[in-house]
Amino acid sequence: MMMSYDHRAIEAKWQDRWESEGVFHTTEDPTRPKFYNVAMYPYPSGELHIGHVRNYTYIDLITRYKTMQGFNVLSPMGWDSFGLPAENLAIETGIHPRVSVEAQIGKMKEHFRSLGAAFDWSRELASHDPAYYRWDQWLFLELYDRGLAYKATAPVNWCPKDQTVLANEQVVDGACERCGTTVEKRNLAQWFFKITQYADRLLEDLDGLDDWPDRVRTMQRNWIGRSEGARFDIRVDGTSETFQVFTTRPDTIFGMTFCVLAPEHPLVETLIAGTEIEAEAREYIGRTASESEIDRLAEGEKTGVFTGRFAVNPVNDRHVPIYISDYVLMGYGTGAIMAVPGQDQRDWDFATRYGIDIIRTVDPPESWEGEAYVGDGLTINSDFLDGLDRAGAIDRITGWLEEKGIGERAIQFRLRDWLISRQRYWGCPIPMVECPTCGLVPVPRDQLPVTLPDVDDYAPMGRSPLAAVEDWVVTTCPRCGGEARRETDTMDTFVDSSWYYFRYTDPHNDEAIFDSAKAGYWMAVDQYIGGVEHAILHLLYARFVTKFLYDIGLSPVTEPFMRMFTQGMLVKDGTKMSKSKGNVVPPDRYYDEYGADALRLFELFVGPPTDDAVWNDAGVPGTKRFLDRIWKMGTSEHDFVEREPNEDDAWLMAETHRALKRVTEDINRFHFNTTVSSLMSLANVFQDYLARAPLEKTFDEAYRVMILMLAPAAPHVAHELWEMRGMGSMLAEEPWPEWDESLVAESRATMVVQVNGKVRDRVDVPADISAEEAERVALGLEKVQGWIDGATVRKVIARPPNLINLVVE
Repeated sequence: MMMSYDHRAIEAKWQDRWESEGVFHTTEDPTRPKFYNVAMYPYPSGELHIGHVRNYTYIDLITRYKTMQGFNVLSPMGWDSFGLPAENLAIETGIHPRVSVEAQIGKMKEHFRSLGAAFDWSRELASHDPAYYRWDQWLFLELYDRGLAYKATAPVNWCPKDQTVLANEQVVDGACERCGTTVEKRNLAQWFFKITQYADRLLEDLDGLDDWPDRVRTMQRNWIGRSEGARFDIRVDGTSETFQVFTTRPDTIFGMTFCVLAPEHPLVETLIAGTEIEAEAREYIGRTASESEIDRLAEGEKTGVFTGRFAVNPVNDRHVPIYISDYVLMGYGTGAIMAVPGQDQRDWDFATRYGIDIIRTVDPPESWEGEAYVGDGLTINSDFLDGLDRAGAIDRITGWLEEKGIGERAIQFRLRDWLISRQRYWGCPIPMVECPTCGLVPVPRDQLPVTLPDVDDYAPMGRSPLAAVEDWVVTTCPRCGGEARRETDTMDTFVDSSWYYFRYTDPHNDEAIFDSAKAGYWMAVDQYIGGVEHAILHLLYARFVTKFLYDIGLSPVTEPFMRMFTQGMLVKDGTKMSKSKGNVVPPDRYYDEYGADALRLFELFVGPPTDDAVWNDAGVPGTKRFLDRIWKMGTSEHDFVEREPNEDDAWLMAETHRALKRVTEDINRFHFNTTVSSLMSLANVFQDYLARAPLEKTFDEAYRVMILMLAPAAPHVAHELWEMRGMGSMLAEEPWPEWDESLVAESRATMVVQVNGKVRDRVDVPADISAEEAERVALGLEKVQGWIDGATVRKVIARPPNLINLVVE
């Protein structure tokens, strides 16, 4: 029976040692290169499942590997501890969110300890701590002072169950992403951050993020959505009213046969008031108010109501009907469009339904059999634009609009300002008061933090629970000293997570959000790891706040994360693990039965880190058996012999150094699954070597390299073996080994021989064989001769020492 190591005792021992000796506690050290390694800080749910373990195993492996490479590594941990889950639990149970969150944090820290995670706990932070959210409020005031935080009435997504505002990204298929309730539209006074002022920089700087996944950069580009075109005014016939439209295709203006206003457009009320269609229009407006923007933009039949009014096309004075329709949104562009059905399929569908004229302004190819033509072609039916290509026509008509004083060249973004107001209790209070005399007044910085009061009822009931705490709401105006009322909305939790990586660099500073010198040493984050579900919101907001902090002289960088990695998910029963689906697998049983190292190895081995992987309960016992083999090799008595080094010794050292090169390169490329494969293959080499007549010195040298390579992935057992064999000091602080290129070089190789692209033989050849010699060897092979007998070799494709292809006819 194979000897098994006592994983419980060994793992507890080393977890105590790492913590008591502060092995991974870090300070600034200008004599060493830094490496700032961050996992997206988690919501403290209290329980980790094996999907979470996968992510944190990756971050821990990198911390240990980079430390061994000589870097001064900072890998902190904190908690995204504000938000709906704790508040909803409070509504259900009456337990204060602070109590439940802090209990859950304690549980999760035990999970991280059991995993052997090498975090610097001296820098721990939590977003619900007043010492942290004080600086959320400071950040808000800095933005407010510069006109980048403002309050405005706007249509918002409203969840009637959670009784709070939702960002567009939190609405999925027209429903709240958390509770599934159908989302409504409401007009509310809300606080916004003016992220749109940074749109150009957020877009342009994506080009420099070469170490981000392409799909993440693409998602951000699409969300920012930069469009170039023209903006111009259109007059309402018979009135002095005008409305503005933006279009990327001003060259099609002669094809405008109707206009559409969003139901929320402020001009709609003027157009329909007192008319015959007022009742119909109001019914339609009410109906669309309950639809999410995603539903309104979805494919499907477009509906609308004719206002009874006409607009005047500025280029030809043609009178075109004005409709209201749900497929135009007030939040996108100007909330109004010129409709050109000949060149836009949505407009074509709408025009067809309501019997509106269709005029083509771009000549489609003769083979065109579709409806709206959106491709390039010469301009037609457009007076002075006829015969021009798209670029020429756009330039000509935009110049004409500018000459007439009714339009201009313009750039528009899909990105909208960041709505931060939430009508919830468990969040950071917004540090503003409203005074009847002075209006909106910021809370002075020396009065921060504005702390959350205790409340009797956490349910929002259509307004923030804070609004019911009258003795907290009523306060003194900082400006005039009169009675004022506090803002009762709290901040979006994305505000908390937009800058926490700065706070890690100086977490205990009571005088400033962080020390610029410390941030100057650590920032930017060298490696950031998290789920692709945060590719838009969190990463975009973090980039915005970093640029703002740079602009006010605090941040040394304009981008927070140099290298971004988005891990795949673990799947069970055909779907992502989640509590709501009842398919989560807790790690506790695996810690107890097999140990953290065995679980870590399987998490690394299960598949490429970027891909989703299917959980297999049989996998962890397999990696435990592998570790038992390594243990047995290092703790057993072997039949070593006294002799001179021979080919077996050279073979063992060569295979060890080849494995070292593969493992090093694979870790650098985040190919962790093949890292484990290489270690397993090397274990087989060791087994073969020990079955021969092994030389102790050779084995010890190779085994030492094996343990060093194993240390980042399976640290507990590696540290124990290192200490038991007297190999040196604390393994975590040992340098990463370097391979010997002379040992890595292969002296022999297997050459594949093809005839007309099909494999006909394989032959062992010198690794440095020339193309001419490879051809001679291939032609001399008996099997190959049988395939070319009587034929002429027309071409030889030689890729020595791996491949030669003989093309015959």
